[in-house]
Amino acid sequence: MKFKQTCDAQLGQGVCHGQSYKGSASLIALAVIGLAGLPTPAGAQDDVASSASQPAERASSRDIVVTATRQATNLQDTPIAITAVTAEDFEVRGLKSVTDLTSIVPNAQFRRPQGVYGPGVAASIRGIGQGDTNLGNDPAVAYYIDDIYYPILLGSNFDLLDIDHVEVLRGPQGTLFGRNSLGGAVNIVSKQPSFNETTAYVQLTAGSYNRTDVRAGFNVPLGENLAFMASGSFRKRQGYQRVLDFVCDMNRRGTPELAGTLPPYDLGLQSSAHFSSDDCTIGRLAGEDIAALRGSVAWEPADDVRLTITGDYVQDESPNAADTLLSTDTGLVNAREKAVFDYFGVIYDERFITDSPYTTYETFKDPIGSGVIIPNNSYYNGMPSHGGNIVNPTGRLVNWGISGKLEVALTSEIDLIAVAGYRSLVENHDYAKDGTPLSIEQITNDISNKYGTAELRLAGQMDWIDWVVGLFYFEAEGYQHSINDSPRNGTIRILNNTFDPVSKAVYANATLRPFDNADTALSGLSFTGGLRYSDDKKVVSLTNLLDNTPNPGDIAFDVTPQDKVVSWKAGLNYEVSPAMLLYASAATGYTLPGYNARPQQPTQIAQFDGNKDIAYELGAKLDLFDRRLRLNLAGFYTDFSTRPQSVSGQEILLDAAGGNTAGNNVVIPLVNGPEGATTCRLRTPEEVASGVQGFTCLGRVYYLNTPAEIWGFEAEANAEPVDGLLFNGAVGYHKFTSPDIEARTVNARQSEPFWQVNAGLQYTIEGAPLGGTITPRADWIWQSSTANGTLTTDWNEPAYSLVNARLTYRLDDQGFSAALGVTNLFDKLYYHNYFVYQDFRGSPPHRASGI
Repeated sequence: MKFKQTCDAQLGQGVCHGQSYKGSASLIALAVIGLAGLPTPAGAQDDVASSASQPAERASSRDIVVTATRQATNLQDTPIAITAVTAEDFEVRGLKSVTDLTSIVPNAQFRRPQGVYGPGVAASIRGIGQGDTNLGNDPAVAYYIDDIYYPILLGSNFDLLDIDHVEVLRGPQGTLFGRNSLGGAVNIVSKQPSFNETTAYVQLTAGSYNRTDVRAGFNVPLGENLAFMASGSFRKRQGYQRVLDFVCDMNRRGTPELAGTLPPYDLGLQSSAHFSSDDCTIGRLAGEDIAALRGSVAWEPADDVRLTITGDYVQDESPNAADTLLSTDTGLVNAREKAVFDYFGVIYDERFITDSPYTTYETFKDPIGSGVIIPNNSYYNGMPSHGGNIVNPTGRLVNWGISGKLEVALTSEIDLIAVAGYRSLVENHDYAKDGTPLSIEQITNDISNKYGTAELRLAGQMDWIDWVVGLFYFEAEGYQHSINDSPRNGTIRILNNTFDPVSKAVYANATLRPFDNADTALSGLSFTGGLRYSDDKKVVSLTNLLDNTPNPGDIAFDVTPQDKVVSWKAGLNYEVSPAMLLYASAATGYTLPGYNARPQQPTQIAQFDGNKDIAYELGAKLDLFDRRLRLNLAGFYTDFSTRPQSVSGQEILLDAAGGNTAGNNVVIPLVNGPEGATTCRLRTPEEVASGVQGFTCLGRVYYLNTPAEIWGFEAEANAEPVDGLLFNGAVGYHKFTSPDIEARTVNARQSEPFWQVNAGLQYTIEGAPLGGTITPRADWIWQSSTANGTLTTDWNEPAYSLVNARLTYRLDDQGFSAALGVTNLFDKLYYHNYFVYQDFRGSPPHRASGI
C-alpha cells in the first residue's frame, strides 16, 4: 500500500460589503492512499514534495514546456512575459483554484467578485481587467482550458483538478488568443493519460470550519496505445460569516428598543423573562460545497497520431460570498426607503452594522408580507406579488463540457492539430443589497450559456523558422432571466436577455531565425510576427419589464455589437547565449463592443465601443550560475487608446405617461460626464420650506471614452544556491494614469503606483526517520495600498502582508507524505474588495460593501 498524509490550515475569511481574510491557525489532516503495489502517480502525489527534495534535477533549473505560442516551447526560450505555475507549485503553496494565482503572479489580481456578481472571478492583468460579470461587457482576460475558450467570468474560478500547469500570459494576446485577451490570457493545461503505468491516489483533507476535501484519481493503460485517466474532488466547508437574527442580537446587546417592531427571524430565539439567547446565528455565508469530476482517454492508433477525448463536470452549491455592511448614510435614504424603515419604527443607521466583519444582519427575506399597503411606497401597494419575497443565498452552478483534440504528425517537422469542444453552464445566484433584515433591493439571476468551439491549425518547427497558422470558430447561445424586487424604486423588474455570440478568426504567427547557422554575432537574432483577422458579433435581445405591464417604463431592444479587427504582433529577439534571451515586442488587443445590460427605463438603452490597446514590452530570460539562478524580467508600456468607461449620473423617473413632468430645473449637467449627461440636484431649503414637491431620480450610466496609459515591470526569480535550499520570488509594479482618475479631486489616489511582491523559501533536510525528508517552507505576500471609491477616501485599503507556513515530511519510495500548514499565520484582517454604493448615484443608501 502507498500512503500520503498532509496537514494544512485554512484560515477564516472575513468580510465587509469589503471582503476580508483573517487568519487563525488550525490543523488540517490530509491522507493520500495509492493502490497496492502501484507506483506513485506522476502528478498529484509527487507534486506534494518540494522540488528541492528530488536530486535528479535542480528545481531552480527545471524546464517547463508551455503552449503560449500554440506550440510546445521551453518557457525560457519563449519571448513572452509568462508566469507558469506547475501542479507542484500549487501543492507546496497550498493553492487550489484560479483565484489563488494572485499570490504567485506579479501584476495580476484574481478575486471572487462582490456577491451581486455571482460565482465568478474578477480578473486583472497589468491593471486591465473586469470584476462585473454582467453580460453586456466582455471580459478583458481570456481563459482557455486545454485549447477550449471559456467566454464569461461566471464559473471561471476553476478547480485545478489534474492540471499539469497554468500559464498566465501578460497582454494583450490578440494574435493567438483572440478577443477579450486585452489584459492577457490564462491558459490551463491538464495532465494527459499515460500508456506506461497504472497509478492511483486518494487525498483527504480536514480542517477549520469543518473543512473536508477529498481528491482521488487513477490512470489505467488499456493497451499499448490506449489509456484512461479519471479524477474527482469534493470540497465542503462551513461558512465563516454568521447571519444574525437582528431582533435577537439587539436583545442580547441590551438594546431591544433599537429593533423597533421588527419581527424576529426565528421565534425560537425570541427573548422572554426566562430566556435570553447568547447565539443569534440563523445561517452562514462564505462556505464551500463543490464537487468535480474529470475523465480523459487517449488513443494512439499510430506513432504519429494521437486523439484525446476529455469530459468534466462541476457542481457548485456554495453559499454566497461573505458580505458585511461597513457604513450607512441616512442622508442618502429616499422617501420610499424611509417609509419601509418607518413601518417598523427604525432608522437606517449604525444599528444595522454588526460588531464584527464576520457577521451580518442580511436575512435575504422581506419581513413585510405580500399584499401590504404602505403609504409613500408604491412597491407595497397591495398587490399579492409585492412583499414577502425570500431569495436563496446559496448559489447553484452546474458547469460541464466535453472536448476532443486530434494531433497528427504530417511530417517530422509539421503537425496538424484539430480541437473541438462543447460546454454548458447553468447558474443561479441571488443577492440582497442593503445588509439589513429589511428589504431594499433583492435580485435573482438565472443564467445559461451553451457554446461550441472549434480550432484547426498547422504548426511547424524547423531550424530557421517556427510557425503556426490556424482557423478559429466559436458560437454560443446564452440566456439570462433576472428579477429585481426594489422597494427603494417602487418596482419589480423582470429581465429576459438572450445573447448569441459568434466569433470567426484566421491567424498566423512565426518566429524566424535567418542567421541561425551563421557563425557571427547575428546567429542569435530572430524575429517574431503575427496577424489575426477576427469577425465577432453578439446578437442580443433584451426585455426589462415592470410586473404591472404594460407600462411606459418597460424596456425592450435588440442590438448586435460587432466588430472586424486585425490584431498584430511584432518582436525582435536576441539569444546572447543558451542561458540568456533578450526580446522586444509590440502587440494589440481588443474586446467586443458592449451594451447597457441593466437599463432602468427606456432612456437608458445604450451601446458603447469595445476596448482596444497596444502594449510595448522589453524582456530578458536568464539562467545563471550553472542554472542555479533563473531570472525573468519584463518592462512594459500600454497605450490604452479606446477605453469606454461608465460614468454614474442621474435622471428623472419617467411618469405614467412616459414623460418627465419635473421640468428641466430638477437635473443639472454632470461634471466630467459626456455631453448631455445629467445628475439630479437637491431641493433648496427654500423649496423644502415652501412645499415644492420632490421628484424621484434614477441612477443612470453614461459612457465616455477615456484613454489611459499604463507602465510598469515584473521580475521573477528562482534560485537554489545550495542543494536543497530553494528560493522563489516575484515583484510587479504598474502605474495606471487616465483623465478620469486625475480629475478626481477627492480620491486621485487611484493613480498611485500599485505593487505586488511575493517570496517563498524552503529547505529540504535529508535523513529524517525511515529515510524520509523534512521540508519547512514559508511564503510571504505583500501588496500596496488601493483606493476603492471615487467620491471618498474612507474605503482606501492600506498595504498589507500575509505569511503562510508549511512543514512537510515525505517518504519518496513509499509514496507517503504528511504536512502541517497555516495560511495567514499572523492573523491579518484584510478585504478582498469593496463595493462602494456611494459611487453609484441613486443606489441604496449604505456607503460601502464588499465580500
